[in-house]
Amino acid sequence: MGGLIIAVVGGYGVYLLYTALVLDWHGLGPRSEGVVDVASTWRHRGQQWLTQAGLEDVRTAEFAAVMGVLFVGGAAVAFVLFGSLVPALVVGGFAASYPVASYRARRQRTRRRAGEAWPRMIEEIALLSGSLGRSVPQALFEVGAGAPAEMRPAFAAAQREWLISTDFARTIAVLKSRLADATADATAETLLVAHEVGGTDLDRRLAALVEDRIAHLQGRKDAEAKQAGVRFARRFVLFVPFGMALAGLSIGEGRRAYESTGGQVGVVAALTMVIGCWIWSGRIMRLPEEERVFVE
Repeated sequence: MGGLIIAVVGGYGVYLLYTALVLDWHGLGPRSEGVVDVASTWRHRGQQWLTQAGLEDVRTAEFAAVMGVLFVGGAAVAFVLFGSLVPALVVGGFAASYPVASYRARRQRTRRRAGEAWPRMIEEIALLSGSLGRSVPQALFEVGAGAPAEMRPAFAAAQREWLISTDFARTIAVLKSRLADATADATAETLLVAHEVGGTDLDRRLAALVEDRIAHLQGRKDAEAKQAGVRFARRFVLFVPFGMALAGLSIGEGRRAYESTGGQVGVVAALTMVIGCWIWSGRIMRLPEEERVFVE
């Protein structure tokens, strides 16, 4: 009965946090503008994160709902295996982090493909706006039509903005917002200055930008290649302990041992160490991300 009460109270606490941070509802206290501002900031960052992963149509609330479902599923499986509430909550919390890890990997793949495509695209923009005499907006949209599939919706949205308003600054703002990438920001701002100010040194500036992007990509590829073996070994942090736990359940009185007080303490300690090692190893191997500098 006590476990049920703790579960209900914990679930209600999660509900209050969700409605406060995602839905801006503060039903149990006075409205605080500071809290609202912080929540808005986090929602904006979360939406930008989803945009970079190619999921701009997914709302932060929907993402949080998926995490909640996985939390319940993971906790239920752990409760069946270990027969206790605390290990179930630990496993449920770890299961809820799967969408974050999955979309982070998808975001990294999307940004990697975009980063590899930008040097070629910048060279094409320089060629079209220079030798072939295209205007800067026209060159940008022609190159965007041949961009990787993940980037084309952003260029299409920017082109619609241009056709409606013929305001290149607003067009660039739409493009930067949809791409949410440091290289896109630098390229877009360079083209905006060239379009508004004019000049004959656009080719030189774009060539310098291409060289910088190629050097940046090569450096990241070298770092990722050196980490390949470590990333493979990191997976054993999850698979080996989990396999040993399942084996312990099937040997002798393993399940009864797990259900004892000492067994529950050992399970929680083991789960905490495994999850902590997984998170820690991921953090020390994470490559630094290039910060966006032309963001409103």
